[in-house]
Amino acid sequence: MTTDDELWSAIGDPTRRRMLDLLLVEGNGTATSLSDRLPVTRQAVARHLTVLDRVGLVHGAAAGRERRYWVDDAQLTRAAEQLASVGSDWDGRLRRIARIAERIERDTQQSEQPGSER
Repeated sequence: MTTDDELWSAIGDPTRRRMLDLLLVEGNGTATSLSDRLPVTRQAVARHLTVLDRVGLVHGAAAGRERRYWVDDAQLTRAAEQLASVGSDWDGRLRRIARIAERIERDTQQSEQPGSER
């Protein structure tokens, strides 16, 4: 199993995300079939597939002279769950920051009112 940093680094690349989308829609694909649908070379696609395979998001098997790849649904689900958890954590942090900012603004407005002590 890979570290989460490697997983998120792999998912962070827009070309790799597009490749995952294509593999999910089509069920599987090769470096050649994916490069036909992407603005990158077959060699670049093969390197991206190697990264996705290393982190467990895709798996490949020999298919003639190429490898046919498919998405590992369990690993993708794990990544989506982690993303949802991170999003939830940040939502909580942002709500706390908003409450602090509102309190500061309220205190500032009260201190600027006529007759208030400065």
